[in-house]
Amino acid sequence: MSADIPNPDAAPATGLKPPLEILLAAPRGFCAGVVRAIDVVERALAIYGPPVYVRHEIVHNKYVVESLKRKGAVFVRELDEVPDSGAPVIFSAHGVAKTVPANAVERGLTTIDATCPLVTKVHREAEIHHKRGRHVLLVGHSGHPEVVGTMGQLPKGSITLVEDLEQIAALEPENPNNLAWVTQTTLSVDDTRHIVDALKQKFPNITGPHKDDICYATTNRQEAVKQIAPLVDALIVVGSSNSSNSQRLREVAERVGCPITRLVLRAEEIDWPAFEGVKKLGLTAGASAPEVLVEEIIDAFAARYDVTVDTVSTVVEDMVFPLPRELRSEAAAAE
Repeated sequence: MSADIPNPDAAPATGLKPPLEILLAAPRGFCAGVVRAIDVVERALAIYGPPVYVRHEIVHNKYVVESLKRKGAVFVRELDEVPDSGAPVIFSAHGVAKTVPANAVERGLTTIDATCPLVTKVHREAEIHHKRGRHVLLVGHSGHPEVVGTMGQLPKGSITLVEDLEQIAALEPENPNNLAWVTQTTLSVDDTRHIVDALKQKFPNITGPHKDDICYATTNRQEAVKQIAPLVDALIVVGSSNSSNSQRLREVAERVGCPITRLVLRAEEIDWPAFEGVKKLGLTAGASAPEVLVEEIIDAFAARYDVTVDTVSTVVEDMVFPLPRELRSEAAAAE
Protein backbone atom coordinates (compact mmCIF):
# COMPACT_ATOMS: atom_id res chain seq x y z
CA MET A 1 0.00 0.00 0.00
CA SER A 2 1.29 3.50 -0.86
CA ALA A 3 2.71 5.47 2.09
CA ASP A 4 0.41 8.43 1.47
CA ILE A 5 -2.80 6.34 1.48
CA PRO A 6 -3.92 5.43 5.01
CA ASN A 7 -5.02 1.88 5.74
CA PRO A 8 -8.50 2.09 7.32
CA ASP A 9 -7.98 -1.28 9.04
CA ALA A 10 -4.67 -0.35 10.66
CA ALA A 11 -4.42 0.24 14.39
CA PRO A 12 -4.33 3.90 15.49
CA ALA A 13 -0.82 5.33 15.60
CA THR A 14 -1.44 7.63 18.57
CA GLY A 15 0.73 5.69 21.02
CA LEU A 16 -1.75 5.05 23.82
CA LYS A 17 -4.65 2.77 23.03
CA PRO A 18 -8.12 3.68 24.33
CA PRO A 19 -9.43 1.29 27.01
CA LEU A 20 -12.03 -1.31 26.09
CA GLU A 21 -13.77 -3.78 28.39
CA ILE A 22 -15.07 -6.88 26.63
CA LEU A 23 -17.88 -8.81 28.31
CA LEU A 24 -17.65 -12.34 26.97
CA ALA A 25 -20.86 -14.35 27.08
CA ALA A 26 -20.86 -17.85 28.49
CA PRO A 27 -22.16 -20.11 27.14
CA ARG A 28 -21.35 -19.23 23.54
CA GLY A 29 -20.28 -20.99 20.37
CA PHE A 30 -20.48 -24.69 19.61
CA CYS A 31 -23.38 -26.70 21.01
CA ALA A 32 -23.45 -30.49 21.44
CA GLY A 33 -25.28 -31.02 18.15
CA VAL A 34 -22.72 -29.02 16.17
CA VAL A 35 -19.79 -30.75 17.87
CA ARG A 36 -21.37 -34.11 17.01
CA ALA A 37 -21.99 -33.14 13.37
CA ILE A 38 -18.40 -31.97 12.82
CA ASP A 39 -17.09 -35.09 14.59
CA VAL A 40 -19.23 -37.22 12.25
CA VAL A 41 -17.53 -35.75 9.18
CA GLU A 42 -14.04 -35.98 10.66
CA ARG A 43 -14.58 -39.55 11.92
CA ALA A 44 -15.99 -40.60 8.53
CA LEU A 45 -12.93 -39.13 6.81
CA ALA A 46 -10.66 -41.07 9.19
CA ILE A 47 -12.53 -44.36 8.62
CA TYR A 48 -13.38 -44.22 4.91
CA GLY A 49 -10.77 -41.76 3.68
CA PRO A 50 -11.59 -38.83 1.39
CA PRO A 51 -13.76 -37.97 -0.33
CA VAL A 52 -16.72 -38.01 2.02
CA TYR A 53 -19.84 -36.33 0.63
CA VAL A 54 -22.02 -34.04 2.76
CA ARG A 55 -25.50 -33.00 1.65
CA HIS A 56 -25.78 -29.25 2.33
CA GLU A 57 -23.58 -27.42 4.82
CA ILE A 58 -22.97 -29.73 7.78
CA VAL A 59 -23.58 -26.67 10.01
CA HIS A 60 -24.22 -23.07 9.02
CA ASN A 61 -20.71 -21.68 9.37
CA LYS A 62 -18.50 -20.94 6.36
CA TYR A 63 -15.26 -21.24 8.35
CA VAL A 64 -16.20 -24.76 9.49
CA VAL A 65 -17.30 -25.80 6.01
CA GLU A 66 -14.09 -24.56 4.37
CA SER A 67 -12.01 -26.30 7.04
CA LEU A 68 -13.74 -29.62 6.35
CA LYS A 69 -13.36 -29.14 2.60
CA ARG A 70 -9.60 -28.91 3.07
CA LYS A 71 -9.70 -32.25 4.89
CA GLY A 72 -11.52 -33.98 2.04
CA ALA A 73 -15.23 -33.35 2.58
CA VAL A 74 -17.23 -32.57 -0.58
CA PHE A 75 -20.40 -30.56 -0.04
CA VAL A 76 -23.31 -31.08 -2.44
CA ARG A 77 -26.80 -29.67 -2.69
CA GLU A 78 -28.54 -32.89 -3.74
CA LEU A 79 -27.79 -36.61 -3.95
CA ASP A 80 -27.64 -36.60 -7.74
CA GLU A 81 -24.28 -34.84 -7.39
CA VAL A 82 -22.85 -37.85 -5.54
CA PRO A 83 -21.14 -40.44 -7.79
CA ASP A 84 -21.67 -44.20 -7.38
CA SER A 85 -18.17 -44.60 -5.99
CA GLY A 86 -18.88 -46.20 -2.62
CA ALA A 87 -18.01 -43.05 -0.72
CA PRO A 88 -20.38 -42.29 2.17
CA VAL A 89 -22.92 -39.46 2.18
CA ILE A 90 -23.57 -37.52 5.38
CA PHE A 91 -26.84 -35.74 6.11
CA SER A 92 -26.38 -32.37 7.82
CA ALA A 93 -27.21 -31.45 11.42
CA HIS A 94 -30.42 -29.72 10.25
CA GLY A 95 -32.09 -32.99 9.24
CA VAL A 96 -33.62 -34.09 5.93
CA ALA A 97 -37.01 -35.01 4.53
CA LYS A 98 -37.83 -38.72 4.46
CA THR A 99 -37.49 -38.82 0.68
CA VAL A 100 -33.74 -38.09 0.90
CA PRO A 101 -32.61 -41.27 2.71
CA ALA A 102 -35.17 -43.24 0.71
CA ASN A 103 -33.57 -42.05 -2.52
CA ALA A 104 -30.14 -42.89 -1.12
CA VAL A 105 -31.27 -46.44 -0.37
CA GLU A 106 -32.60 -46.80 -3.93
CA ARG A 107 -29.17 -45.88 -5.25
CA GLY A 108 -27.35 -48.14 -2.79
CA LEU A 109 -25.46 -45.22 -1.22
CA THR A 110 -23.80 -45.54 2.17
CA THR A 111 -25.36 -42.88 4.39
CA ILE A 112 -24.55 -41.43 7.79
CA ASP A 113 -27.10 -39.26 9.58
CA ALA A 114 -25.61 -36.29 11.45
CA THR A 115 -29.03 -34.80 12.28
CA CYS A 116 -28.96 -33.15 15.70
CA PRO A 117 -30.80 -35.42 18.19
CA LEU A 118 -32.91 -32.43 19.27
CA VAL A 119 -34.09 -31.98 15.67
CA THR A 120 -34.82 -35.70 15.49
CA LYS A 121 -36.94 -35.26 18.62
CA VAL A 122 -39.11 -32.74 16.74
CA HIS A 123 -39.41 -35.17 13.81
CA ARG A 124 -40.62 -37.91 16.14
CA GLU A 125 -43.13 -35.58 17.81
CA ALA A 126 -44.58 -34.58 14.44
CA GLU A 127 -44.87 -38.23 13.40
CA ILE A 128 -46.65 -39.18 16.64
CA HIS A 129 -49.13 -36.33 16.28
CA HIS A 130 -49.82 -37.36 12.69
CA LYS A 131 -50.39 -41.00 13.67
CA ARG A 132 -52.89 -39.79 16.26
CA GLY A 133 -54.83 -37.96 13.59
CA ARG A 134 -53.75 -34.43 14.43
CA HIS A 135 -52.86 -31.77 11.87
CA VAL A 136 -49.43 -30.38 12.76
CA LEU A 137 -48.54 -26.68 12.83
CA LEU A 138 -44.80 -26.06 12.54
CA VAL A 139 -43.55 -22.74 13.91
CA GLY A 140 -40.47 -21.81 11.91
CA HIS A 141 -38.85 -19.91 9.05
CA SER A 142 -39.72 -20.82 5.47
CA GLY A 143 -36.84 -22.27 3.47
CA HIS A 144 -34.60 -23.08 6.44
CA PRO A 145 -33.14 -26.60 5.98
CA GLU A 146 -34.46 -27.71 9.37
CA VAL A 147 -37.99 -26.62 8.45
CA VAL A 148 -37.75 -28.36 5.06
CA GLY A 149 -36.63 -31.53 6.82
CA THR A 150 -39.35 -31.43 9.48
CA MET A 151 -42.13 -30.77 6.97
CA GLY A 152 -40.77 -33.65 4.91
CA GLN A 153 -41.43 -36.11 7.73
CA LEU A 154 -45.16 -36.08 7.04
CA PRO A 155 -47.37 -36.53 3.95
CA LYS A 156 -48.13 -33.36 2.02
CA GLY A 157 -51.08 -31.50 3.53
CA SER A 158 -50.51 -32.97 7.00
CA ILE A 159 -48.32 -30.14 8.30
CA THR A 160 -48.61 -26.36 7.95
CA LEU A 161 -45.83 -23.82 8.43
CA VAL A 162 -46.61 -20.86 10.71
CA GLU A 163 -44.15 -17.95 10.60
CA ASP A 164 -45.98 -15.06 12.26
CA LEU A 165 -49.10 -13.83 14.02
CA GLU A 166 -50.74 -12.75 10.77
CA GLN A 167 -50.67 -16.30 9.48
CA ILE A 168 -52.30 -17.53 12.67
CA ALA A 169 -55.14 -15.06 12.20
CA ALA A 170 -55.70 -16.46 8.68
CA LEU A 171 -55.63 -20.13 9.71
CA GLU A 172 -58.87 -22.02 9.12
CA PRO A 173 -58.06 -25.70 9.77
CA GLU A 174 -60.55 -28.41 8.91
CA ASN A 175 -60.68 -29.61 12.52
CA PRO A 176 -59.61 -26.84 14.93
CA ASN A 177 -60.00 -29.21 17.90
CA ASN A 178 -57.47 -31.72 16.60
CA LEU A 179 -54.24 -29.76 16.15
CA ALA A 180 -50.69 -29.99 17.45
CA TRP A 181 -47.72 -27.62 17.31
CA VAL A 182 -43.97 -28.15 17.08
CA THR A 183 -41.19 -25.63 16.43
CA GLN A 184 -37.89 -25.16 14.70
CA THR A 185 -35.13 -25.56 17.31
CA THR A 186 -33.23 -22.32 16.61
CA LEU A 187 -35.94 -19.67 16.94
CA SER A 188 -36.13 -16.61 19.16
CA VAL A 189 -37.48 -17.77 22.52
CA ASP A 190 -39.57 -14.60 22.92
CA ASP A 191 -40.95 -14.59 19.36
CA THR A 192 -41.91 -18.23 19.64
CA ARG A 193 -43.65 -17.66 22.96
CA HIS A 194 -45.84 -14.98 21.39
CA ILE A 195 -46.72 -17.21 18.44
CA VAL A 196 -47.50 -20.21 20.64
CA ASP A 197 -49.62 -18.05 22.96
CA ALA A 198 -51.59 -16.88 19.92
CA LEU A 199 -52.06 -20.47 18.75
CA LYS A 200 -53.34 -21.50 22.18
CA GLN A 201 -55.70 -18.54 22.31
CA LYS A 202 -57.20 -19.30 18.88
CA PHE A 203 -57.15 -23.09 19.31
CA PRO A 204 -57.60 -23.86 23.04
CA ASN A 205 -57.42 -27.63 22.49
CA ILE A 206 -54.15 -27.60 20.55
CA THR A 207 -51.53 -30.10 21.74
CA GLY A 208 -47.92 -29.08 22.31
CA PRO A 209 -44.67 -30.90 23.05
CA HIS A 210 -43.98 -32.27 26.53
CA LYS A 211 -40.79 -30.19 26.54
CA ASP A 212 -40.06 -27.06 24.49
CA ASP A 213 -38.61 -27.77 21.05
CA ILE A 214 -36.25 -24.77 21.07
CA CYS A 215 -32.94 -26.37 21.95
CA TYR A 216 -31.09 -25.80 25.21
CA ALA A 217 -28.18 -24.10 23.43
CA THR A 218 -30.39 -21.60 21.61
CA THR A 219 -32.15 -20.73 24.86
CA ASN A 220 -28.94 -20.47 26.90
CA ARG A 221 -27.16 -18.24 24.39
CA GLN A 222 -30.12 -15.90 24.13
CA GLU A 223 -30.36 -15.63 27.91
CA ALA A 224 -26.65 -14.80 28.13
CA VAL A 225 -27.09 -12.02 25.56
CA LYS A 226 -30.04 -10.64 27.56
CA GLN A 227 -27.73 -10.37 30.57
CA ILE A 228 -24.88 -8.65 28.73
CA ALA A 229 -26.57 -6.42 26.13
CA PRO A 230 -27.99 -3.83 28.57
CA LEU A 231 -24.50 -3.38 30.09
CA VAL A 232 -22.54 -2.62 26.91
CA ASP A 233 -22.25 0.08 24.25
CA ALA A 234 -22.09 -2.47 21.43
CA LEU A 235 -22.33 -6.21 20.91
CA ILE A 236 -20.85 -8.54 18.31
CA VAL A 237 -22.27 -11.94 17.46
CA VAL A 238 -19.71 -14.19 15.79
CA GLY A 239 -21.43 -16.32 13.18
CA SER A 240 -22.48 -16.73 9.55
CA SER A 241 -25.28 -14.70 8.02
CA ASN A 242 -27.17 -17.90 7.11
CA SER A 243 -27.10 -19.15 10.71
CA SER A 244 -30.59 -18.84 12.20
CA ASN A 245 -29.47 -19.01 15.83
CA SER A 246 -26.76 -16.38 15.22
CA GLN A 247 -29.27 -13.99 13.63
CA ARG A 248 -31.60 -14.49 16.60
CA LEU A 249 -28.80 -13.53 19.02
CA ARG A 250 -28.32 -10.25 17.16
CA GLU A 251 -32.07 -9.58 17.29
CA VAL A 252 -32.20 -10.33 21.03
CA ALA A 253 -29.44 -7.78 21.68
CA GLU A 254 -31.28 -5.16 19.65
CA ARG A 255 -34.55 -5.76 21.49
CA VAL A 256 -33.05 -5.29 24.93
CA GLY A 257 -31.69 -1.92 23.83
CA CYS A 258 -28.09 -2.45 22.77
CA PRO A 259 -27.39 0.54 20.49
CA ILE A 260 -24.88 -1.18 18.18
CA THR A 261 -25.20 -4.85 17.20
CA ARG A 262 -23.28 -6.63 14.47
CA LEU A 263 -23.13 -10.18 13.13
CA VAL A 264 -19.65 -10.94 11.77
CA LEU A 265 -17.89 -14.13 10.75
CA ARG A 266 -14.27 -12.93 10.76
CA ALA A 267 -12.32 -9.97 12.10
CA GLU A 268 -11.93 -8.62 8.58
CA GLU A 269 -15.68 -7.91 8.53
CA ILE A 270 -15.60 -5.56 11.53
CA ASP A 271 -16.96 -2.11 10.71
CA TRP A 272 -14.42 -0.17 12.78
CA PRO A 273 -16.00 3.30 12.49
CA ALA A 274 -19.18 1.89 14.06
CA PHE A 275 -17.24 1.09 17.25
CA GLU A 276 -15.59 4.49 17.73
CA GLY A 277 -16.13 5.68 21.29
CA VAL A 278 -17.24 2.27 22.54
CA LYS A 279 -15.92 1.54 26.04
CA LYS A 280 -17.79 -1.69 26.75
CA LEU A 281 -18.24 -4.40 24.12
CA GLY A 282 -20.34 -7.53 24.42
CA LEU A 283 -19.15 -10.61 22.56
CA THR A 284 -20.90 -13.90 21.90
CA ALA A 285 -21.00 -16.57 19.20
CA GLY A 286 -23.71 -18.58 17.52
CA ALA A 287 -23.96 -22.31 18.15
CA SER A 288 -22.13 -23.14 14.92
CA ALA A 289 -19.22 -20.69 15.40
CA PRO A 290 -15.87 -22.08 16.63
CA GLU A 291 -14.02 -20.47 19.52
CA VAL A 292 -11.04 -19.68 17.29
CA LEU A 293 -13.16 -17.00 15.58
CA VAL A 294 -14.07 -15.44 18.93
CA GLU A 295 -10.37 -15.27 19.77
CA GLU A 296 -9.69 -13.70 16.37
CA ILE A 297 -12.20 -10.93 17.11
CA ILE A 298 -10.67 -10.28 20.54
CA ASP A 299 -7.18 -10.11 19.01
CA ALA A 300 -8.40 -7.62 16.40
CA PHE A 301 -9.75 -5.31 19.10
CA ALA A 302 -6.59 -5.79 21.20
CA ALA A 303 -4.56 -4.43 18.29
CA ARG A 304 -6.50 -1.15 18.50
CA TYR A 305 -7.58 -0.96 22.17
CA ASP A 306 -6.21 -1.66 25.63
CA VAL A 307 -8.48 -4.64 26.17
CA THR A 308 -9.64 -6.34 29.33
CA VAL A 309 -11.88 -9.41 29.06
CA ASP A 310 -14.46 -10.43 31.65
CA THR A 311 -16.60 -13.55 31.24
CA VAL A 312 -20.28 -13.32 32.16
CA SER A 313 -21.50 -16.85 32.84
CA THR A 314 -25.22 -17.61 33.08
CA VAL A 315 -25.22 -21.42 32.99
CA VAL A 316 -22.76 -24.30 32.61
CA GLU A 317 -23.43 -26.67 29.72
CA ASP A 318 -22.43 -30.33 29.89
CA MET A 319 -24.57 -31.86 27.14
CA VAL A 320 -22.84 -34.46 24.94
CA PHE A 321 -24.39 -36.42 22.07
CA PRO A 322 -22.87 -39.76 21.00
CA LEU A 323 -21.82 -40.40 17.44
CA PRO A 324 -24.11 -42.41 15.13
CA ARG A 325 -23.87 -46.13 15.88
CA GLU A 326 -22.23 -47.01 12.57
CA LEU A 327 -19.32 -44.67 13.24
CA ARG A 328 -18.89 -45.95 16.77
CA SER A 329 -18.72 -49.57 15.60
CA GLU A 330 -16.52 -48.77 12.59
CA ALA A 331 -14.14 -46.77 14.77
CA ALA A 332 -13.91 -49.59 17.31
CA ALA A 333 -13.20 -52.13 14.56
CA ALA A 334 -10.48 -49.89 13.12
CA GLU A 335 -8.63 -49.61 16.43
